[in-house]
Amino acid sequence: MDKRTWIIFAVAVVAILTSLVLFSRQSSVNVDNVNNADIQSATEASGNIADHVYGKPDSKVTVIEYGDFQCPGCGTFHTNFAPLMEEYEDKIAFVFRNFPITQIHPNARVAAASAEAAAKQDKYWEMWDLLYKEQDAWSNLSIDERDRQFETYAQELKLDINKFREDVTSSGVSQKINFDQSLGKDNGVTGTPSMFINGEMIATDKYNSTEAIRSTLDAALKEAGVSTDKEDE
Repeated sequence: MDKRTWIIFAVAVVAILTSLVLFSRQSSVNVDNVNNADIQSATEASGNIADHVYGKPDSKVTVIEYGDFQCPGCGTFHTNFAPLMEEYEDKIAFVFRNFPITQIHPNARVAAASAEAAAKQDKYWEMWDLLYKEQDAWSNLSIDERDRQFETYAQELKLDINKFREDVTSSGVSQKINFDQSLGKDNGVTGTPSMFINGEMIATDKYNSTEAIRSTLDAALKEAGVSTDKEDE
């Protein structure tokens, strides 16, 4: 490679790196004054979209998952946690925050946007559940195939498809995903799923099976002074 070629190559590399840095800064949201452990209300920083809460919002036990819809580990957590959701819905607040790792999961961010778009029509948790149940069906699709698949899910949930398409690509939804990721990064999240109970990160072995999750939730409830059905029996 001659000198001129090296110069062209070096300029190209610098341009690419600069673009990556600029993109990272654009997608970053300042969360310095935000308490990660709190359930977040809708603000300009979050695209005017609040945290999605399943269960009891004023519970003494708040479980927050930073998740990636394309992540196999997150899919496993969903499989293990879903059977317990109704059982604990009157005892805990469960919050899902978006943390798509697009470097290895190229369809994850659009999946997150699809869930947020469904939320605009009051079907967040239905889409959340469907995306995880059908994870294997859409994870490896091309861009066009993926988009059609997500629209199929929207139709299954009887959403207004035109509004869904508009919301998927809206700036508010994009800002919400950026906000969630910034909260996660500020809280030391580097991979998914990452789980927090009342602001404290919990070890993987505390949620790697349905029984482990049950034991972890019961222990957290007991520590918070909340009785469980087992204690009432």
